[in-house]
Amino acid sequence: MRTRRGTVRLRGWGGVGARGAACALAGTLVLALPLDDEGAGDGAVGRGGPGVTVAAPARADAADCNDRSLRPSPDSGPTIDAIKKRKVKKLVVGVDQNSYQWGYRDPNKKGGELEGFDIDLAHEIAKEIFGNRNAVKFRAIPTNQRIPAIQSGQVDMVVRTMTINCARLDDVDFSTGYFETGQQVLAPKKSDITGYNDTLKGKKVCSAAGSIAAEKLDKESFGADISTKVPNQLDCLVRLQLGEVDAIVTDSALAAGQAAQDPTVELKGKEPFTTEHYGVAMKKGSDDLVRRVNKVLDDYREDGGWQKSYDKWLAGGLSGKVTPPAPDYRD
Repeated sequence: MRTRRGTVRLRGWGGVGARGAACALAGTLVLALPLDDEGAGDGAVGRGGPGVTVAAPARADAADCNDRSLRPSPDSGPTIDAIKKRKVKKLVVGVDQNSYQWGYRDPNKKGGELEGFDIDLAHEIAKEIFGNRNAVKFRAIPTNQRIPAIQSGQVDMVVRTMTINCARLDDVDFSTGYFETGQQVLAPKKSDITGYNDTLKGKKVCSAAGSIAAEKLDKESFGADISTKVPNQLDCLVRLQLGEVDAIVTDSALAAGQAAQDPTVELKGKEPFTTEHYGVAMKKGSDDLVRRVNKVLDDYREDGGWQKSYDKWLAGGLSGKVTPPAPDYRD
């Protein structure tokens, strides 16, 4: 079944609805998590590590760019073998640590462990590869460093609300889509901005560098000042709260999380003005890893794991029933 698009309105978490708390959150959550010395890097990740060459598949046609990927397989190959041969038996995953309900640290909980919808999925992939859902090392990376982190071998994959599109398929490989979303405008409730339209004229609009939002604004700004581009989505919320910008353009699911943190802002427009799928991104040519991740996603959809995670993190306030995008494989 296809995901029914809707405006995601996520429940707030105690005490973080205030502006000051959100600003403090941004200040404490932008640092990258360290990697063990034996972890990913130095060519240890991606196309099977040093000395292993795997031919990259041809880029998908434009019609296939949204969600088509390689057919699932339980088999290992050079990429997975190289991951398993590392001294530290962990999957290294690039994530966000400041996207509420996707990948974040709840300041009200002790321990400071990352949690959220994307974090649940990363644990599922680790369980498939190592037989242990905790055999995963998270590396927090900003929006504009997602692709470089994959290409340089700092991470095995990125599970970080990353939209699949044709341009990115030139640089990385993707799983099939695991969540449907779209771009939307976030602005103060009292603002006269009504959506992604002419009401943005003369307004200062923030977006994350390297994001789909930034690409869309570069193509059509409606006369807005779009010079404010920041490393992470939450930085835009802080800029909005400080009065440095008038609006944010970002994924509707992320915007809803920001609105949950600050009740003075809201999503503008009845629905997103694009349709996009999030996918798990991996190094170009990592066919065996892509197929294995797609197997995880197939199982996750079928055994109810996806729905359970969605109900836990994202379901609050969403109108209509939401299900994962149906997979559409290219071979």
